[in-house]
Amino acid sequence: MAAVEGEAPTFMEVGSGAESRRIAVRLRSGEGPPLVWLGGFRSDMGATKALALDEWAREHGRALVRFDYTGHGESSGRFADATISTWLADARAVIAAHAPERPILVGSSMGGWIACLVARALAREGAPAPSALVLIAPALDFTDSLMWARFTPEIRETIEREGAWMRPSQYDPNPVPITRDLIADGRTHNLLDAPIEPGCPVHILQGMDDPDVPYTHALKALERLPKAGTILTLIADGDHRLSRPQDLARLLSAVDEISAVDEIATKMPV
Repeated sequence: MAAVEGEAPTFMEVGSGAESRRIAVRLRSGEGPPLVWLGGFRSDMGATKALALDEWAREHGRALVRFDYTGHGESSGRFADATISTWLADARAVIAAHAPERPILVGSSMGGWIACLVARALAREGAPAPSALVLIAPALDFTDSLMWARFTPEIRETIEREGAWMRPSQYDPNPVPITRDLIADGRTHNLLDAPIEPGCPVHILQGMDDPDVPYTHALKALERLPKAGTILTLIADGDHRLSRPQDLARLLSAVDEISAVDEIATKMPV
């Protein structure tokens, strides 16, 4: 049965013991490789792009999985206690439970990093790769290269001494805790120091007026990805969110196009 926005989500348990948490999930039934929405840092499955993708999936009869990471949206857990490892585990558990067969991963900002990490983990396990990745302003390695590298010595000292720094946010009235554990854990997941082999087509959408994830960061990711099957679309006046009507149209077009490519590929004789 198709999900209706506003209905209560279903919940699944992820982790065990003291690390157990309830992850909120919304499912839309449909055909084709399921789409999985991977949101950004401090975002949730009710964000503008996620809802636009849900509406597109409804109109096209496509399966879609949305969820909130630990400490985000309707899921349990404290944001300050979570790390990239926590959110990656959330994504892997949701995908394994609800989209195990070659999903199309649509990742925004941090979700783009998570999508690439999921693809790497599947490759290391010898499991089938995702059908495709659609990445919006992918913030690969952001805790290190877009946070720590930009922080002043005073901010770094605060994080090291106190365990966290409360970072003001233009997207949230409340400051965001940037913890020592978040920074340290993020370094264990860095991708930009080696080739990235997702095993599937990749389409990156990147605004050139993005103050949070500069387009030069997307170019670094492009250099690490295979040339074959990788597309980068630069939006000259695009910001970080890429949530304007024209940006949403580009996103949905990219999802539609990459879905069609996958459908053709799966029908071709081996």
